Amino acid sequence: MVSALQITDLTKEYPGFKLDHVSFTLPQGTIMGLIGENGAGKSTTINAILDLIKRDEGSVTFWGEELSENPRQLKENIGVVFDGINFYETLTPVKVGKISAAAYRQWNPVVYKDYLDKFQLPSNQEIKTFSKGMKMKLCIANALSHDSKLLILDEATSGLDPVMRDDILDIFLDYIQDENHSILMSSHITTDLEKIADYVTFIHEGKIVFSKTKDELIYNYGILRCSKDDFDRIDPGDILAYRKEDYQWNVLVADRDKAMAHYRNVIVDHPTIDDILLLYVKGEASK
Repeated sequence: MVSALQITDLTKEYPGFKLDHVSFTLPQGTIMGLIGENGAGKSTTINAILDLIKRDEGSVTFWGEELSENPRQLKENIGVVFDGINFYETLTPVKVGKISAAAYRQWNPVVYKDYLDKFQLPSNQEIKTFSKGMKMKLCIANALSHDSKLLILDEATSGLDPVMRDDILDIFLDYIQDENHSILMSSHITTDLEKIADYVTFIHEGKIVFSKTKDELIYNYGILRCSKDDFDRIDPGDILAYRKEDYQWNVLVADRDKAMAHYRNVIVDHPTIDDILLLYVKGEASK
């Protein structure tokens, strides 16, 4: 399978924080969600991928090429949306379009105007008058209007109301129908990832905990809801993480069917991505 993005041993150290040998692969034609608590390293990873910060170690390749090897074409093929406006706030969407037309050889003004209309963005109004949601929609319109093959999104749906967020997710799903298109999407809104992601990569304290298919996490993983006595009988080798809440123990396991067969008196639920993240971040890794 062709990789749109390959990260190998990506490392960046700051005082008090280290992005520690981060590795994962985004297969072409898929959507990967990047999750983790605040300060886990999601934005640092994205900045390092895009060469916005100098990495200490590791390699990043897009379709097998380093960004430095073919910067002009690779940048044409990558659309980026950050959690915040990328443009001077005295600009209008029309002026943003003119600047982008000069920056991207593949710029499509018709597509851009269609997105402005779809998102109901006033073409000649200064960006500083826009709400956060309107600013995010402008950034998304820009990223989708230069024939990008890879979207890198850092909290791109934050600040949007649920209806518009759902519309944006549908646009991403439509975008990915082209098997040459791929998306890396950092988000705190894990329900968005449950709707559209093919893969989920979890980063915690600068390290990758897992990078797996969404279906494996939701359908193969399980959460045991049990008493203290039942918890004491669980094989430590089955436990990925656990947390005590009031009088109940919640235990994350990798094989739900096996747990159901071994621990018949215990409730075993399908987890959400939120459940998995919270157990890893707030729970314990072993007995």
